[in-house]
Amino acid sequence: MKWVKKHPDSTLYPSELVTIGALFALKGGRFRRFYRWLHREFAPLFPRLPERSRLQWLLATHRLWADRFLAPVSFYTVVDSYGIELIHPIREGRSEQQIGKKGKSNRRWIVGVKMCWIINQDGRVVNWQWTTANACDNVFLPLIEQYEAQTITLSDLGFRCKDGGPENLKLCAKRTWNERGMIETIFSFVTEVCALKKLFHRKEVHLEAHLCYLAVVFNLLLTIAGTPTAEQMLPVLKDFAF
Repeated sequence: MKWVKKHPDSTLYPSELVTIGALFALKGGRFRRFYRWLHREFAPLFPRLPERSRLQWLLATHRLWADRFLAPVSFYTVVDSYGIELIHPIREGRSEQQIGKKGKSNRRWIVGVKMCWIINQDGRVVNWQWTTANACDNVFLPLIEQYEAQTITLSDLGFRCKDGGPENLKLCAKRTWNERGMIETIFSFVTEVCALKKLFHRKEVHLEAHLCYLAVVFNLLLTIAGTPTAEQMLPVLKDFAF
């Protein structure tokens, strides 16, 4: 981030803002609680920390900076989706601000969104996208199509489409292509460490910012921890993160 210039009126450098966004994605939970923790534990590192709502909007405004930390594609990549609950199903439709919809995730009903990650053979995030939980996995086919002639993308049968799919998509039956299991290890990490199964955002811009910085923190932790692949990283990153 050293080549990104600081705005004259800003109290935080771009690298500080991205660091705070990555810390929030790593810790998870509500932003109010995170802000109190950040102010209490890291005030010497961020002496000019903005007010809470101002900081949250800064993270959302500059969320595209997170794209600088995405990894390049490799010979093969793996794609899968991940359900995130935003509200309890019994509260569906009570608020006009509701951004999630009802769908199934891991054989249970949720009201929320669905995140899709494409990872390379080292386990780093190449690209991502999100949609509401009621959508099928094949809505992410245009994301996969961006990498035609660059990589072979392995997926489960949930990405099937009656109209066909991208040429680089390889649909894998159950108990075949064990390389796909790497993304399950990654989703286990974001569930246990980042508490991603339950988020509390009520605006799309803040939800998208959270998911942007999640990719940042995951790729950075893989680099800092020095683990060559995601298959070896779960126990190491748990200790490193906390």
